[in-house]
Amino acid sequence: MPGKKGKKKKEITEEAKRNRRLLILIVIFLLIASVLIGRIFYIQFIWGEDLSKEAYIQQNSGMIISPVRGDIYDRNGRELAVSVAVDNVTVSPRTIKNNSMDAGIIAKELAQLLGFETEAILLKLVRDSEFEIIAKKTDRQIGDAVRNWVKENNIEGVYVDEDTERFYPNNNLAAHVIGFTGGDNQGLFGIEATMETYLKGIPGKVINEVDKDGNALPFSETTEIAADNGKSLVLTIDANIQYIAEQALLKAIEDNDVARGGCAIVADPTTGEILAMVSKPDFNLNEPRAILPGYKTDEWSGYSKADTELLSKTVWKNMAVSYTYEPGSTFKAFVASMALENNVIKLTDIIDDYPIEVQEAEIKCWRTPPHGVETFLEAIYNSCNPVFVKVAQMLGITRFYEYVEMFGFMEKTGINLPGEEVGFFHKEPMEIDMAVASFGQRFIITPMQIVSAYNTIANGGYLMEPMIVKEVLDDNGNLVERFLPEVVRQVISEKTSKTMAEVLEGVVSEGTGKNAFVPGYRIAGKTGTSETTEDDRYIASFCGFAPADNPILTVLVILDDPRGESHFGGVIAAPVVGTIIEQSLEYLQLPRKGDEEYIERETVVPDVIGYSLEEAVNELKTGKLEYIIEGSETGDDLTVVYQYPLAGKIVVEKSVVVLYKYMPEEMVTLEMPYLINKTLGEAKRTLNSIGLNIRSNGGGTCISQEYYQGTVLKKGSVVEVSFRYLDNVD
Repeated sequence: MPGKKGKKKKEITEEAKRNRRLLILIVIFLLIASVLIGRIFYIQFIWGEDLSKEAYIQQNSGMIISPVRGDIYDRNGRELAVSVAVDNVTVSPRTIKNNSMDAGIIAKELAQLLGFETEAILLKLVRDSEFEIIAKKTDRQIGDAVRNWVKENNIEGVYVDEDTERFYPNNNLAAHVIGFTGGDNQGLFGIEATMETYLKGIPGKVINEVDKDGNALPFSETTEIAADNGKSLVLTIDANIQYIAEQALLKAIEDNDVARGGCAIVADPTTGEILAMVSKPDFNLNEPRAILPGYKTDEWSGYSKADTELLSKTVWKNMAVSYTYEPGSTFKAFVASMALENNVIKLTDIIDDYPIEVQEAEIKCWRTPPHGVETFLEAIYNSCNPVFVKVAQMLGITRFYEYVEMFGFMEKTGINLPGEEVGFFHKEPMEIDMAVASFGQRFIITPMQIVSAYNTIANGGYLMEPMIVKEVLDDNGNLVERFLPEVVRQVISEKTSKTMAEVLEGVVSEGTGKNAFVPGYRIAGKTGTSETTEDDRYIASFCGFAPADNPILTVLVILDDPRGESHFGGVIAAPVVGTIIEQSLEYLQLPRKGDEEYIERETVVPDVIGYSLEEAVNELKTGKLEYIIEGSETGDDLTVVYQYPLAGKIVVEKSVVVLYKYMPEEMVTLEMPYLINKTLGEAKRTLNSIGLNIRSNGGGTCISQEYYQGTVLKKGSVVEVSFRYLDNVD
């Protein structure tokens, strides 16, 4: 019995061991299976999408199709920025080795076609890579030559792909508004940068199936995913008004020896649309990194950090939005608006401009002696600083700075351009801060802020957000999006706005802004001359709008550090605004009204050669021209043999035409007289009395004449003479 019991116990033990081993194996198997299932689940459902993408990329070799960048137009459809067709030449080194032609020969052939060094190309052909760039944005003719060579020689691994390159047909025109792109057609500056999302488009791709080594699989199909081209933009800029403003500003900078450049802005006050924006110095959009004057070629790349910083501070800087300055007396228009809006003073109220003391600082009128007792209206015309200090005190610090903020001077205007700065005022202003601020000193604002604020005075009292982009178009020119004018807030009443327009028109017709006067166009505006904290550095400015009774243009001109004969805004900035307004309104075909005695009407000199004297005189009188006869007026021969000015010459009415009864061997000549400091009437009489004609510019007294005194001129010649009002021109 004991023996049997022992044997049975042993058999149970072995079976249990087998069961335990089996159980362990099952557990291990289940663990391994669980890990594998978990791994498969992770790969399939968690990592699967990424692996699928990587596999697709590995198994498919593709070339990127660059989208065509959208064009940029002015408001009338004139091209400002376009994309021109170019080609990119690329290679696949892994595919190149499959050619029967040696890589060295391929490199040599490509070098000849592209004008490159053979060695540089060969280094790329022998690399262990799938994609190398040989030439970017090469001329389409060169690209076609490479295409033909590839086709004729059945070359694999050399690709020529269509691309585009940015081109600016007007070079410098509106450079700071439009901006430019980088080597990959990405916007870097101006509208090109701020509207990048619209302009850039979405790239496409050409796809081929390849093996692990990058070689094309037999019978594989090529798939092309088309690029989505960028949208085009229509700006609010008018290229013609932009050109007018650029030429006027450039001439003013040259004539007045302006050391630190200047800017001009033209806006539509009713919508806030920017019609022109000029900043000088500027640059050619097709060569934005060109070497600056005074730098040596071997020291300049245009791409280094130092070069880029210098460009950004000089020619790339858009003074209209990135420049801050003290506005001077142009700011007085807003103080007057505040005062009239709050009824703290009337235009007919009597006030004086005698010196006033504020916190131990004495503030005087710019004129010595001061104007004395006058109405508030006269004080605005005369731009008397002490009067505006007193008016600001009537308003009080709290109300004064509330209106400063309402006019938009403590926030950015929101214009869609890069680098916009914002004005700076004292955070906790004292009486002296408000006093000097009342006549535009010791705070800074941007040109764009002051244009927006003048728009407010001109348009009935509404602060408008400035607009620079008008519409977005698709590939086919269809409208995708339109940007509409936006009112930020109402600042002053329509009544105050209308009153201020009449007041500022008086500043031009009777006050410090006389040099902005244009016969037949009613211009309202205010001069500004601010003395900076730097010795002998002044900023001259003028801001105005026209026509005063129904404004369609607001124009600002700023000249920083003029070093010519005058630094007053009323002398050197006001006439520039007048020129821009006059030429712009003529371009817009707005007829002149009134001021007949000031308007110099042009006429064309008729051809009277061969006419009898009587017939010639009648013809000239019909064209409102005068005449002088050279040769005896008696005798049988009373025929005009020669005339000067010649037929077709454009002159102003009442100009003199010299009629010759004989063919002169030499023209009758005379010496140019001295006209400086003469009035317009005096200068006309002086020239006409000796047989010279005048083409005048401006009013007041003569400041320059086209020819020096004593210059010998042909009798009947036309002389350009400039006039300016030199007194009462703060």
